[in-house]
Amino acid sequence: MALRLADGTAWSDVLARAAAAAPEAFGPAVDGVTTLHNLIEGDWQAVGSPAAVRTPVDNTVLVNLPRLDAATARGAVAHAATAHRVWAETPLADRKARVTDALDALTEHRDLLALLLVWEIGKPWRLACADVDRALDGVRWYVGEIDRMLADGREPLPGPVSNIASWNYPMSVLVHAELVQVLAGNAVIAKTPSQGGAVCLTVAHALMRRAGLPATLLSGSGEELSEVLVRAPEIGAVAFVGGRSNGGKVAAALLDTDKRHFIEQEGLNAWGIWNFSQWNLLAGHLKKGFEYGKQRCTAYPRFVVQRELVDQFLDMYLPVVRSVRFGHPLAVGDDWSAGDPLPELDFGPLISAAKADELRRKVDEAVRGGAVPLYRGRLDGAPFLDGQDTSAYVAPSVLLAPPGRSRLMHAEPFGPVDTIVVVDTTDELLAAMNASNGALVASLACDDEDEAAKLAVDLQAFKVGINKPRSRGDREEPFGGRGASWKGAFVGGDLLVQAVTVGGDGRLYGNFPDYSSYPAT
Repeated sequence: MALRLADGTAWSDVLARAAAAAPEAFGPAVDGVTTLHNLIEGDWQAVGSPAAVRTPVDNTVLVNLPRLDAATARGAVAHAATAHRVWAETPLADRKARVTDALDALTEHRDLLALLLVWEIGKPWRLACADVDRALDGVRWYVGEIDRMLADGREPLPGPVSNIASWNYPMSVLVHAELVQVLAGNAVIAKTPSQGGAVCLTVAHALMRRAGLPATLLSGSGEELSEVLVRAPEIGAVAFVGGRSNGGKVAAALLDTDKRHFIEQEGLNAWGIWNFSQWNLLAGHLKKGFEYGKQRCTAYPRFVVQRELVDQFLDMYLPVVRSVRFGHPLAVGDDWSAGDPLPELDFGPLISAAKADELRRKVDEAVRGGAVPLYRGRLDGAPFLDGQDTSAYVAPSVLLAPPGRSRLMHAEPFGPVDTIVVVDTTDELLAAMNASNGALVASLACDDEDEAAKLAVDLQAFKVGINKPRSRGDREEPFGGRGASWKGAFVGGDLLVQAVTVGGDGRLYGNFPDYSSYPAT
């Protein structure tokens, strides 16, 4: 049966809704392509050199994103610093009221924001909604807790917070962090991710600005803007979420400064399987782990399995992989009608055709080097539209024993590719799980939870799950990383507010050049 786009979900329809919701943030169409504005110096301005933004869903052009040069960005930072000084003096009750107004406006446009995420970064509808909902629900929790969090005399930072985040969670990571930073008394600056989320973030920031929040949203290449957004003397703190390569550059740029920072980078998060038999329990966790094609810093792409359990593990695991559903997130049958649910998929495309091609090359490289391909899925049979570009889609793959020299052995694939390493001793188990010099999360599947707890002590991960996965967490949960996966202050719950304020007693939790301090997780 031929598939079609669900009614009302075509990009032209969604973009029209976005422009109607925030007309001040959209420029006129040129050659049929709308150009976004940048939110700088307190207003939406038509500045920058437009560059086409494509959707991974079908590789068509969505909008033009105008990239700023360093001089323009420097002016925006200077204006944000002025706005910061005014906002820092705003009474907390007024800050709470304005953030609540912004949350109410964002909630009114919740479905639009989610549909934008479907088109811009390829999230299936359910996961796109979850990203928006986690942001809004999480910030409402902070609104209710912020008086307590600031009761020990904590004050805003000396300058605005500069946020440089990856594309995969525009709302639940980036906008969520900004709103909490604003609630704590700081102006905020956000760099639009180049690979996706620009329109969603534009609408969100337009609603934030209407509520009177001191927000700046600008776009441009990291290479061009990093010096300004990281090292400008007006910046009070730098928040980074992304890969280790770019994160390392940000950390290096901060070495000779005393600037507050929190730099979250990916790690090779691993599941260890040792003396375990609860396979049905594990199957449910692993199926959920494929959500969004494992394009997140807390995904589990590595399984370290006791040799005696390999056959039982594969009996459970391979059917799970085969059951994963992926495809065009808005493709429906002719019998679909308004009000019917949108497709229930585990993931859609990867963020771009280039990333998909890179991942396929990594798999081929590992297999040529000796990895055993236990499963390689196909695009055949997945729900796509007739004639659709599918270059950004990658079916799940599972490789046994990737060679030590392959990139998949030591780095997170950021896609639906799992690797399995077989071990014979607990020392080998720990060494294999710690292969990437630090991780954000790890998990152990072990029937004896006391044994698992003893093993967990030696894992280089910030959070360790026993017979369950660990996630970034919401609301009161702290979040950070060990080793190279995190630099600077930890966040989450009270720690996020502490990271963007000064005062109070005691040192911050985090990884710093002269010390590391970890909260209970």
